[in-house]
Amino acid sequence: MDWLNYHHLLYFWLTAKEGSVTAAARQLRLAQPTVSGQIRQLEEALEVRLFQRKGRSLVLTTEGRTVYEYADEIFNLGRELLEVVRDNPGGRSVKLVVGVADVLPKLVVHRMLAPALETPDNIQLVVREDTAERLLAELALHAVDLVLADSPIAPNVNVRAFNHLLGESPLGFFAAPELVRQYSRKFPESLDGAPMLFPGQHTVVRRSLDHWLEVRALRPRIVGEFEDSALVKAFGQAGAGIFVAPMVIEKEVRRQYEVKCLGRAEGLSERIYAITVERRIQHPGVIAISEAARDLLEGDGP
Repeated sequence: MDWLNYHHLLYFWLTAKEGSVTAAARQLRLAQPTVSGQIRQLEEALEVRLFQRKGRSLVLTTEGRTVYEYADEIFNLGRELLEVVRDNPGGRSVKLVVGVADVLPKLVVHRMLAPALETPDNIQLVVREDTAERLLAELALHAVDLVLADSPIAPNVNVRAFNHLLGESPLGFFAAPELVRQYSRKFPESLDGAPMLFPGQHTVVRRSLDHWLEVRALRPRIVGEFEDSALVKAFGQAGAGIFVAPMVIEKEVRRQYEVKCLGRAEGLSERIYAITVERRIQHPGVIAISEAARDLLEGDGP
């Protein structure tokens, strides 16, 4: 069995990160020839060239970039391991910082996060709500452990992270009882001209809803647009208009906001992603959240 020399990998990783052998040697407090020699040994073991010279600079080869990505993950995981062990001597609580995109339905998020508090790992849950973009920046800085969002991380976002699709739920139209009585006949055609409370324009649900209505040639009257999912339900409760919500929380929405379901939006659903810096989820709290989300979302899939 072949074994990887992690000392050689560390010297290569630092050199790539710092941009030169000189800078890496300074950090390692080693002579430059020693660092260069260890990198050559790594190249021989892997049978690839990791760097090429361009003028006075070292530039990663295609293979070098691949090795660097894996090395970066390895050493980040090593740092995570040390932090977890140091932060949890003698079974003290393990902090789990979760970033929640502000567009996600709060009732769904609650049902996903609650199981993390029921694990035997004595988890202290810290929840931060913000835009997905800001939360991903915090994820890159390891300020949060997990981001829950309505869409995967885009390819053009300069954050090295991994998308984990947790599941999806079909959406339904909800409204106060008087509006349901008024618009329940000939649904969904009755939505044409009906007062509606829309999600914010930058959300995935909004884009999907616009397309769903356009395909059916339905043009509701937009009463308002809301970034906050709880606020749109509050306005719906007051009878301001019809709104969409995931069917997996139909009972909670009906009970908490005293509304009724006008009907399902066939073919329209909301997805939820877990975004982490780990290729494989390992944190016990994140595992509990992921399993709860899949049980919740797969229980009423499309």
